[in-house]
Amino acid sequence: METILKEKQYTFKELEQEIFRLACQAGVELTQEILTKKDQEIFEKVDKTKYKSEGFRETSIKTQYGSVPYSRRVYFTRTEDGKKAYVYLLDEELSMGKIGLVSENLAEKIADLATEAPYRETAATVSATTGTSVSAQGAWNIMQHIGERINQEEEQDVTLMKTGEEKGEKAVPVLFEEMDGVWIRQQGSHHERKPMQEVKVATTYDGWDSESEKLKRSTLVGKHVVAGIEDSRTFHEKREADIRKRYAAEEIGQRVVNGDGGNWVGEPNDPDAIVQLDQFHMHQAIRRLIADGKAVRDIEGLLGEKDVDGALEYLGIYADSVASDDAADVRAKNALALLKYLSANRDALIPWNERGLPIPEAPEGLVYKRMGVQENQNCTVITLRMKHRRMRWSCMGGNNMAKALARKENHELHETIERYSEEFAYGGEIIEAITTLSAAKAPRKDGKGSPYADIWNCHMPLFDAMMTEARKSLRGVR
Repeated sequence: METILKEKQYTFKELEQEIFRLACQAGVELTQEILTKKDQEIFEKVDKTKYKSEGFRETSIKTQYGSVPYSRRVYFTRTEDGKKAYVYLLDEELSMGKIGLVSENLAEKIADLATEAPYRETAATVSATTGTSVSAQGAWNIMQHIGERINQEEEQDVTLMKTGEEKGEKAVPVLFEEMDGVWIRQQGSHHERKPMQEVKVATTYDGWDSESEKLKRSTLVGKHVVAGIEDSRTFHEKREADIRKRYAAEEIGQRVVNGDGGNWVGEPNDPDAIVQLDQFHMHQAIRRLIADGKAVRDIEGLLGEKDVDGALEYLGIYADSVASDDAADVRAKNALALLKYLSANRDALIPWNERGLPIPEAPEGLVYKRMGVQENQNCTVITLRMKHRRMRWSCMGGNNMAKALARKENHELHETIERYSEEFAYGGEIIEAITTLSAAKAPRKDGKGSPYADIWNCHMPLFDAMMTEARKSLRGVR
């Protein structure tokens, strides 16, 4: 500490920055020592009839306190079917979660920031608040890894659903489903503008919390979100697989679906589902296409009285009454477009809870009421991060971000990153490696280290390591 103070006159800000730098440097050195010692312990305990050391490979991993270069032994072994395999037992033993060459903790921090702010801001914040420098491209790469991982999990769930291996156990009398899309700007591989793309979003929930309703608050129970830029068939398969993963599908008494009337929304897998047109979108369409205030009130009044036939008839008469030969007068055209929209959703215009249908009673702690939460979910999950601010997305980048945002909304993003660290591959192949230490999967080869590097046989205990300037500074703190 005295050395630091004597070197120059520090402001407190500069002193804080210098101490942070030294602490990060000490963390890197300490991590190197621990990894070296642990690798030696593994070498001494491993079953050498199954694993043959092939020397060291050098690599590095970015952590919250800096990039840690280290060497660990690579072992030759054979799988149960006799195939050759190379494994890193150190990585297995410590469950070193690596997405690329980034630690699990740092990946979680990057993901948390990237789902809130642009990649450049994310990189700047990470670089300023940790001991590791991260570029905007590096943050983008991390999110692509995470998004691809989520997509793989969703595809696996679809496969399990199709083979009848879904594991859902939760039984509910009514399952509410809402679906809608958010249109975002798209760009090509050379950053050229492309037509806007729709991010599909689906929300499922069990109902509303009864205690919150007493306090005039609306709280969803069992809410879960799925999102992605995919064709409708693929999206609905993933949506249904997500439901069957959590619920015992055959035990769901009734499904109620709320949507904006879009073609892809009207494709629920359950043919017995009750479908309603989202009231926000219905009234939005009426007020956007009909300029006459009295006509708007009359149409909405008839629908409020559940007189669907009367509302459609009124709209047809209104369209005839405003017909004109003037090409600039679009009142009749708009009225006919609204008539077509409402007619296509004729059976869904009345809210589900006002139709007098026989619906199972809500269990204790829940209430059932009019649906219409999807617009709010669109905003909090997708819009705030992916729309406006002149943002444009590639199809792949947008899809990966949407999936990460959905996992974050479900409070599953960190869990997903943690699961990512459980699968490693060497040479692109995932290998089941059974060891005397653990039963983890074989790690991925990282770095270009020489395959004939010298083997370190010296003992490097933690407290006998070389004393560096960083250690001297920290030791001198009183």
